[in-house]
Amino acid sequence: VQLQASGGGLVQAGGSLRLSCAASGSIFPINRMGWYRQAPGKQRELVSIISGGTTTYADSVKGRSTISRDGTKNTVDLQMNRLKPEDTAVYYCTVRGGYPGVMDHWGKGTLVTVSS
Repeated sequence: VQLQASGGGLVQAGGSLRLSCAASGSIFPINRMGWYRQAPGKQRELVSIISGGTTTYADSVKGRSTISRDGTKNTVDLQMNRLKPEDTAVYYCTVRGGYPGVMDHWGKGTLVTVSS
């Protein structure tokens, strides 16, 4: 299983970033895809998940972020706007899927740094 994330970087507060993740390997059928993040000294937390046509967002990013998935390419994107310094974290792509056993798979993470 390989989850290749891209799009992290340094951005000023108020700016935008788009994170992308491409999934491959023994992950089919895919149950859900999404993003978590972990800020320094904090626990990993949910950012956004997409499962079928249902999307879920953390309250902290709701209204500023949009998650989307391309089922033909097995990719999941997270568009984040009006970024805040508190959005600074390592962002991890995650996929839940597989057969016969369903498992959660994680990418290596991509760093997003928002400067004030």
